[in-house]
Amino acid sequence: MTAKRVHRDSPTAPIRVRSSDPAAMHTSRLLSFVLTSLFIAPSLAVTISSASQLTTNTFDYVIVGGGNAGLVLANRLTEDSKVTVLVLEAGVSDQGVIAAEAPFLGPTVTPNTPYDYNYTVTPQVGLDQRTFAYPRGRLLGGSSSANYLFHQYGTFEDWNELASITGDSEWSWNNIQKYVQKHEKFVPPVDGHNTTGQFIPSLHGFNGETSVSLPGGTYATDSRVIATTQQLAEFPYNQDMSGGSHSLLGIGWLQSSAGGGVRSSSSTSYLANANSRPNLTVLVGATVQKLVQTPSSSSSTKAFRSVQFGPSIGTVPNPSAVAPRTVTARKEVILSAGSIGTPQILKLSGIGDPAELGPLKINTIINNPSVGANLSDHTLLPNIFTVSGSSLDNFLRDTTDVNDAVQQWVQNKTGPFANNVVNHFGFARIPSNATIFKTVADPAPGPNSPHWEIIISNFWFNPGIPQPETGNFMTVVAVLIRPTSRGTVKLASSNPYDKPLIDPRYLTTDFDVFTMRSAVQAILRFTGAPAWSDYITGRYGSTFQQATTDSTIDAYVRSLTTTIFHPFGTAAMTPANAKTGVVNPDLTVKGTSGLRIVDASVIPFVPSSHTQGPVYLLAERAADIIKAADGI
Repeated sequence: MTAKRVHRDSPTAPIRVRSSDPAAMHTSRLLSFVLTSLFIAPSLAVTISSASQLTTNTFDYVIVGGGNAGLVLANRLTEDSKVTVLVLEAGVSDQGVIAAEAPFLGPTVTPNTPYDYNYTVTPQVGLDQRTFAYPRGRLLGGSSSANYLFHQYGTFEDWNELASITGDSEWSWNNIQKYVQKHEKFVPPVDGHNTTGQFIPSLHGFNGETSVSLPGGTYATDSRVIATTQQLAEFPYNQDMSGGSHSLLGIGWLQSSAGGGVRSSSSTSYLANANSRPNLTVLVGATVQKLVQTPSSSSSTKAFRSVQFGPSIGTVPNPSAVAPRTVTARKEVILSAGSIGTPQILKLSGIGDPAELGPLKINTIINNPSVGANLSDHTLLPNIFTVSGSSLDNFLRDTTDVNDAVQQWVQNKTGPFANNVVNHFGFARIPSNATIFKTVADPAPGPNSPHWEIIISNFWFNPGIPQPETGNFMTVVAVLIRPTSRGTVKLASSNPYDKPLIDPRYLTTDFDVFTMRSAVQAILRFTGAPAWSDYITGRYGSTFQQATTDSTIDAYVRSLTTTIFHPFGTAAMTPANAKTGVVNPDLTVKGTSGLRIVDASVIPFVPSSHTQGPVYLLAERAADIIKAADGI
């Protein structure tokens, strides 16, 4: 599906759709016709939008980033009414952003919108020197407000590997799995259908914070996907795709972070459930410029309990010209700015590699070359097929149908817009006797963890190529789940308002290229099942059509692969006595006091699944660690 931009210029302005790329123009024109009269409910969460509204500069905790992890901490730490917390969020409120509410519109929140940091990657040597958008949510909820709502927890082997790497058994699945119950509120699908056989209730929580549900609508591909799992032993049916103690291998029904036909993000769950607490303050539109060193009680560590920030771009004409403000934490500053923002802030604060900081005239306070290194991310390859049946492309082109669907969603949060754009996906491994394993060790953490992912989408989905004006399409996405390539996040300058240099170094190892090639070959076998014989009419595009040998498949992969934007590992957790890494197993930053990191950057590898779930569990455990350390 091409990207649509749903936007409101002010609380009273009509909602409209904007597009900055040709690929989105068709659906932008369509949706602008039907979205002009939507009513957006007022915000429940209490937030402020100007530093002048702060009544104090001192809090017990200052959380940098109101995203996936930051708002979990905001909720859990303020459960004690005596504890004061300030959240500094660079982005805007998520309230009034219709694209961040209706599940079907998840793909429209980013890129190239006011709700995105609008990053791009540097030219990728493994992808024909191409550069492309690198979406990150720039609104309350962070990327939990901007992603495609897929909800999983990684595999138990992921968590056990983290425990092994860090030397801390408390990060193992046996200890982490209890947080599923605390976090998750599994709810019936919005269409109320019988879910028997589509999930395993014992794997889920039903009284937590964030709503999770199965698909609330059907697509023409659904029965064919299930039939394929019965026809081809290579693609078995998996009854529950949440992961954790249950294997992810196989194909099953998507579980989305949504309930009642509305997205459930860290903002609409954790923050909304804490909105009445007077000890919690959330400031949006605040860009953290650096952490400020403060007096330390120990000669062996440097204390960072103050944060300097200014207005975000878009809030004032020239934010760099505005005098910054500083706030201080009595207990701790907690960085939750994500795998891109966290290393950028650390480096701007003098925590990083002197070889990088010196030329930018940034004084190195803590020499740590691991900051911003080890970037690990999942790649995405859209394999597009032409189909003879009814795809979502027809729905998106029909003004009347879309208008009816929008009005239905507005009135009662049901219908097409209440559902995700995907109903089925799955995971698989390369065969154990694959030739690549003669020279490369298996990077997966265990035999129950996948190497690649398949996502079945009954529409045109290619972020880089405009959607044709006619035709019906099905996209079968291949995702590299266990990449061995590692990249970097570096500063472009010492100006905190300049975007960092993001270089994931996609497909720069033999294993990654082999895995993506294997995924394409497997997808061709999947779509060759009898279930698709009267539906799929061919491959779309000459490059895909000509991808028949190892070399031509590799060329095809390099020409179209982008990102599914799951960055991890740029402030990696290592054992407390390790000379590499950025944080200790208790998430304190090495060589510092008063400073922790709680976000995706601390997990030293990208998990074997979609990633918001693992970050929620990470944040829940982090809250317990912090409470225990500070006697809360």
